[in-house]
Amino acid sequence: MRRGRVPAVPGIITAEQILATAHSIAAVQEPDGGVPWPEGHVDAWNHVECLMAMSAAGLGAEARKGYDWLARLQRDDGSWPMKMVRGAAAEANGESNHAAYVAVGVRHELLMTGDEDFTRAMWPVVRKALDFVVDLQTARGEIVWERSAAGEPAEYALLTGCSSVYQGLRCGVLLGEHLGEPQPDWELAADRLGHVLAAHPEAFADKSRFSMDWYYPVLGGAVRGPDARLRLEEEWDTFVVPGLGIRCVSDQPWVTGAESCELALALDAIGDRERALTVYRDMQHLRHADGSYWTGWQFANQAWFPNEQSAYTAAAVILAADALSGATPASALFRDAGRSTVPVIDPDACGCSPASSRT
Repeated sequence: MRRGRVPAVPGIITAEQILATAHSIAAVQEPDGGVPWPEGHVDAWNHVECLMAMSAAGLGAEARKGYDWLARLQRDDGSWPMKMVRGAAAEANGESNHAAYVAVGVRHELLMTGDEDFTRAMWPVVRKALDFVVDLQTARGEIVWERSAAGEPAEYALLTGCSSVYQGLRCGVLLGEHLGEPQPDWELAADRLGHVLAAHPEAFADKSRFSMDWYYPVLGGAVRGPDARLRLEEEWDTFVVPGLGIRCVSDQPWVTGAESCELALALDAIGDRERALTVYRDMQHLRHADGSYWTGWQFANQAWFPNEQSAYTAAAVILAADALSGATPASALFRDAGRSTVPVIDPDACGCSPASSRT
């Protein structure tokens, strides 16, 4: 069912090492199919990332078990609880970016396998999830980050989350077109969201100390071309630690593997292959002997922080290796995220309402 080779990046990581990393994810997958954080909860976004990575490395049965988990535990409103422990909600609110990322995973699996039956079986899940997401879009265009268990939308939107939502909407549109069920409302929502991401930073809560807010608009595809290169250049020295990877937050001496791999993916997506390879190479000091990856390294204290190996870090390593190697039919997933991005309109002339009201 799977197509393509196991990813490998010459001089940095071998196919055998990637396979060991995929098995480190499968080793923590729970009997019901969920892939948890080290502390034991499952969230849909990181779960999907792990499924994509296992599929890219050839562990198709494990990935499908995880998609069954998503279909089985999706709520009637299209969301998943923010945190689940052994199949039960530990935090019941539903996040927009968690729901949207399911479309990215299903698109990835279609590219990986060409399995039409799987895609059609997951389409109702994707449709409900993205309808949940679009219902959280404001008058200005951003999408608020969560809906409470009582049904109340959040008061604000998050830049990183919306950047990932943008990719999810674009993948959902492509899935609908592939299945002969076009979704113009999702396409319009993506266009509006992409504009806000590129032109209206005031629409989002200030999380600028986090590196994800720096590179995610590029990774998700909302910002491309000269604007993307300028954006990454402006904060390069703030977040990149040569030889180690990138900081999670600007004010701490702490590099993290998942963020480093995601930056490599963003760089690859805009054609900056040399720096993508450098960042990817630099984070390999986080590799554990069993193929898993430490979450991060506190380089002032010279200590692993947190003192854990995380499946989501291993997943980011595999997805970056696939993008850099072109090994599978899904290797261009993040490069292609920007192919429908609309040109940035001058924010002083676009006519957008400054209001964030959901009207």
